[in-house]
Amino acid sequence: MYTKKSPTRGSCSGHLVQLLMTFILALWVSAVHAEMKIVAGVLQEADGTPFVMRGVNVAHAWYRDKTAQSLTDISARGANTARIVLANGVKWTQTDEREVKTLIEQCKAAKLIAVLEVHDTTGYGEQAGMATLDQAANYWVGIKNALIGQEDYVIVNLGNEPVGNGQPSSVWIEGHKNAIAKLRAAGIRNTLMVDAPSWGQDWEGVMRTHAASVFAADPLRNTVFSVHMYAVYPTDSEVNSYLSTFISAKLPLVVGEFGDTFQGQAVAASAIMSRARQYGIGYLGWSWSGNSGADTALDLAINFNGNSLSTWGQLLFNDTNGIAATAQRATIFGGSTTTPAACTLTLDTSGDWGTSQVLRLTIANTGTAPINGWTVSFNESHDFSIQSSWSATFAQSGRSVTVTPAEWTRTIQAGSSVEAGMQISYAGGRPVPGNVVVGGAPCGVVIR
Repeated sequence: MYTKKSPTRGSCSGHLVQLLMTFILALWVSAVHAEMKIVAGVLQEADGTPFVMRGVNVAHAWYRDKTAQSLTDISARGANTARIVLANGVKWTQTDEREVKTLIEQCKAAKLIAVLEVHDTTGYGEQAGMATLDQAANYWVGIKNALIGQEDYVIVNLGNEPVGNGQPSSVWIEGHKNAIAKLRAAGIRNTLMVDAPSWGQDWEGVMRTHAASVFAADPLRNTVFSVHMYAVYPTDSEVNSYLSTFISAKLPLVVGEFGDTFQGQAVAASAIMSRARQYGIGYLGWSWSGNSGADTALDLAINFNGNSLSTWGQLLFNDTNGIAATAQRATIFGGSTTTPAACTLTLDTSGDWGTSQVLRLTIANTGTAPINGWTVSFNESHDFSIQSSWSATFAQSGRSVTVTPAEWTRTIQAGSSVEAGMQISYAGGRPVPGNVVVGGAPCGVVIR
């Protein structure tokens, strides 16, 4: 039997103090554990919102004076993430704790989630003079004061492409398990990122086979895997085969690096973006600027100029599955950055007669303001020759076509559309346009 009693003033005050302390403790615990996390194979923010990375790699360790402006320009293009090259001092000049703190604040100011990576591990075992994963782990522990408390904003990429070709699988497996244990023991709770072996491309299948055991070795179960897709992934078939394996296993994955070409070899960049969007997988293009030699084509911005995108930059940012059309700002920064489509581009190839074809290009302005100037570029799937065109200039280079408007089709008023076209001849397979990039306005693409 319960008998209700009237508390004395003293006991009431004591209960109030106890309740207040319990409430403050609950708030403190909540704050301590406000961090990104993996739930059922999906990276989530502290509030439970899925976070899909859409961003760019930034070569900070080699171009320190360019980083601040680069981050501003990358954010202005709609990205929600920047993966930043750091160095632990084994191969390149160390990025110290104070510098890392500055980088994190610069990313916050630009409303970008920061993925920080140690680049000195690249190709270890095959490339001489590179750092081990244990040396990378020691670096992270040494700068842990820059990381602790930033769990909502910072993902720690343990080591870039940390194992070269032909190395024992245990180098990757045990190296990461030990590194994860060392960081967790040091109190680092940030989401961790693990790069694939074989220079990040995992063509030997080590990460695909052993990712689950590495994930299980993290006591927080807060590790995401990263594959770098270059020449090993020339078609949609290879891309889909790899990505779908992780989706089926409910293991978190991002494409941490990729390009549209690699030293003259084809890379299925459009398929990577399309499949990533289909599966809800993040992707980070390599890289903003500063590549040299055979890799110069991988620059997204020409000479670090945010207003001058390369062909690769146009594709990554402006493709129908690109950053501008699909990126969502992290909720901790206030949410969406995606720019609504202001137009619809239709490429109609239904007029085809086996050896000739008429391609009709229509751009409809679905926005509320005029479109003053536009360009369209695309690649055809098979060889062809342009015989004639109208209402625009269709410039051919191999299988690539760049379209610029005539004076009377340059401006498209709100609610209106313009049409242009070309007639082509061909002898082999039927040409089908792909890798479509629209300049001048965010635009949805329809191919018929």
